[in-house]
Amino acid sequence: QVHLVESGGGLVQAGGSLRLSCAVSGSIFSIDYMGFYRQAPGKQRELAASFTRGGSTNYADSVKGRFTISRDNAKNTVYLQMNSLKPEDTAVYYCAATRNGRTYWGQGTQVTVSS
Repeated sequence: QVHLVESGGGLVQAGGSLRLSCAVSGSIFSIDYMGFYRQAPGKQRELAASFTRGGSTNYADSVKGRFTISRDNAKNTVYLQMNSLKPEDTAVYYCAATRNGRTYWGQGTQVTVSS
């Protein structure tokens, strides 16, 4: 079982920054894949950023150059640094982790970007 606890969401003006955190229960080294997804009202959940155990990262085209996913192995925590935020980034952001073929989800954190 993997438990994910997210934090860091909030309200920010366009052009501002936020950093989301996702604390992982147990060792982060046991995780095969981690990512941050987002879901805006009336839209499907979509990938924002992810990385594999091997270190490969992937970003949605809409966030490339603005978002950075990283991890702190000592703290078993994954971060999503979001810069130059836009109103269209408004969504609930979810952390996801896959281990042994099973995917776990965090509770989600709201990010609202005002224009």
